[in-house]
Amino acid sequence: MEMMWGADEIASLCYDHFNKLPKRGKPEEGREWTLLAAVLQLTHSPAHKTVHKQIVSLGTGTKCIGKSVMSVKGDILNDSHAEVIARRGCVRYIMEQLYRAVSGQSSAVFRPGTEKGQWMVKPEVSFLFFTSQTPCGDASIFPMNCNEVQPCTSVKETQNKELERRGLKRPAESDLEEHPRIKTRDGHSIFEKSVDGEEQESTTENKEKSPSEDILKHNLHRTGAKCVPDGPTDPLLPGLLYHNTGLLRLKPGRGDGTLSLSCSDKLARWGVLGFQGALLSHYLQKPIYFSAVVVGKCSYSHQAMERALITRCAHVTGLQSGFSVHPPKLLQSCLEFTYNHTHTEVQHAHAQGKITPCGAAISWCAVSQQSLDVTANGYKQGVTKKVLGTPKARSLISKVELFHSFLKLVAVTDQTQLPESLCGKELRTYWDYKQAAGPYQQAWTQLQLQAFPLWRLSPRELLLFH
Repeated sequence: MEMMWGADEIASLCYDHFNKLPKRGKPEEGREWTLLAAVLQLTHSPAHKTVHKQIVSLGTGTKCIGKSVMSVKGDILNDSHAEVIARRGCVRYIMEQLYRAVSGQSSAVFRPGTEKGQWMVKPEVSFLFFTSQTPCGDASIFPMNCNEVQPCTSVKETQNKELERRGLKRPAESDLEEHPRIKTRDGHSIFEKSVDGEEQESTTENKEKSPSEDILKHNLHRTGAKCVPDGPTDPLLPGLLYHNTGLLRLKPGRGDGTLSLSCSDKLARWGVLGFQGALLSHYLQKPIYFSAVVVGKCSYSHQAMERALITRCAHVTGLQSGFSVHPPKLLQSCLEFTYNHTHTEVQHAHAQGKITPCGAAISWCAVSQQSLDVTANGYKQGVTKKVLGTPKARSLISKVELFHSFLKLVAVTDQTQLPESLCGKELRTYWDYKQAAGPYQQAWTQLQLQAFPLWRLSPRELLLFH
């Protein structure tokens, strides 16, 4: 399909939608920052040469829970990074659209497939992914050099303002030619900000140097995500030798480590298996892929994005029918999210105290009931300890809630139209239904064997809820 939209238009739609949401769960301006991601449904009308753009899911968030507090009930959000929240909200939207189709109502997304119990995305419909920041993990590792392609105006102005606010010397043009990108740090802590919004401890050597020298001395954008266990590690040497590239990485947690793979890794996986997940693949003749990934104004490298999201999986073959390596178009907008870390630093007043990531995560999706869901620490924001572990505390995009929505979809399906993968099997748990999605699981096995052999799945005991 011809691309009848621009990256700035997509970013503007997402930011405007966020601004119209209620205040609950949003960062405190000038003190807190967050990341934003969204999924847009594009409905093309070739006859009129137009495309209708609709945000069907939007998410914010920066946090993950530690492995020690993961739940066997599937009732807690393990990963609340904006990209993951947006994708889970989109799954909720897709689930409702499938329910409408299966129950004989009109669906904005699906038409009947050619096989029993199968559905296909309408040919005029596609989905696009937006994120305000370069995804954490491999896509965030790239050199700070003058050859780095930036379609937007230089970030030098923002950087100089930041230096002036801190009372530091504005670098000469000759310095900027050698170090074209200045990495800023939170003036109230000893942590260095990485491209993906994670924090990294600065070395003792860093703290002994003058602030302006410290800001200018690095020549590699870093990620806070750590290499997965039992594989290659980062050399942690100065400059360009700090990281290895192309590796699977785990998102960091405060003290307790996480089991959540980086957003770069998850986007790469969705580019082969589709973003619909195993459960919905029972009903779909083909996976659903993102046609494009648009990134907001931030430190960005097209080469690193291509490596992280596309190249790592480009060689994968032997996939089940319908599955394929599906590289999205990669674009960057010139428009910045006003609640990101850089903008928050510029707006920050000393009296506000330390700048911190917002503790809440917002999920909004285009469903008929309860479209807004705000969480903190993996549960609904504001719940008391008394209701933890009960349905009242669950996020609407938690595994168990999405599973229950899927079971309602199965229940409304006429037995003569039940997908073959669900027929004649005794399926009870979330694990059972995921494993019964044969083609999806076989494609996932091929992806693991050929591209991601170190990707460890969630422990089975965490997926036996029903």
